[in-house]
Amino acid sequence: MNRDSSGTSPNSNNPAGVSRSRMTRRQFLARGTSALFGAGLLTGGYVWQGEPNWLEVTELELQLRQLPPAFAGTRLVHFSDVHLGFNKDAGDVKRLVKHIKEARPDMICFTGDIVDSDAEDLNDSVALLAELTAPLGKYAIFGNHDYKNTELLTRLLQSAGFVVLRNQSYVISRGGERIAVAGLEDMLKGNPDPAAALKDVPADMFTVLLMHEPDYADTAEGYPFNLQLSGHSHGGQIRLPLVGAPYTPYGSTKYISGLYYTAAKAMPVYVNRGFGETYMPLRLLCRPELTVFSLRRA
Repeated sequence: MNRDSSGTSPNSNNPAGVSRSRMTRRQFLARGTSALFGAGLLTGGYVWQGEPNWLEVTELELQLRQLPPAFAGTRLVHFSDVHLGFNKDAGDVKRLVKHIKEARPDMICFTGDIVDSDAEDLNDSVALLAELTAPLGKYAIFGNHDYKNTELLTRLLQSAGFVVLRNQSYVISRGGERIAVAGLEDMLKGNPDPAAALKDVPADMFTVLLMHEPDYADTAEGYPFNLQLSGHSHGGQIRLPLVGAPYTPYGSTKYISGLYYTAAKAMPVYVNRGFGETYMPLRLLCRPELTVFSLRRA
């Protein structure tokens, strides 16, 4: 029997007679390191340049008690946390405005943090936001990042056609019936006063509350609000499989993302994940969000 130089038969363990090369430890480590490095680049690119620019439009029907029949079917568009000046600029707002227009809103509600710090960062986006139209109005409140120059920010938002609500309410009429939109000051940087906001609103009037921090809902449900819209959490920005958000800011540790109901009177609370980012220009498993509600009578 012919044997090769190693003294083994070429067919004894390899019937096809094919030569097999063995990967050395150094090759294995080099290939493993390359794979991890490549995965890191891909993931890094995704969380930095991919997901932060991949807007999710969430469409949701809300069944609401006490909603007047004239307002059944109302399309309410909710956005939050744009954080202009940090990873977002007028080019991003232009894209957001396009999606809001496509949603055909009857009402538009913004729940705070239009800028990340400086009110001047809103200047270039005012004309874009002014393009938005909604027959039942456009409403805005401040978030904790908006308090550096509230006077200028108020003027800019009003120039864009928004009613800025600071412990105030606005009554909307349709078909001989009325609802109210109430907006509170920020919980961290302002002094929210639900009683002041509801001062001119009848106790039995259906009222939508705009409040930046969602956890305030446990206080708000003690007042005659029927729905709370919030932001602030960004959904955590970074979410991990099986873990969820490792960190959310104070004011959104209980209500973090999506639809909840309070314990005492089952008031619906919706937490929008926000359009922008802060502190880190990153998102993972937590896409920016635009929410489109269809309001229905329960």
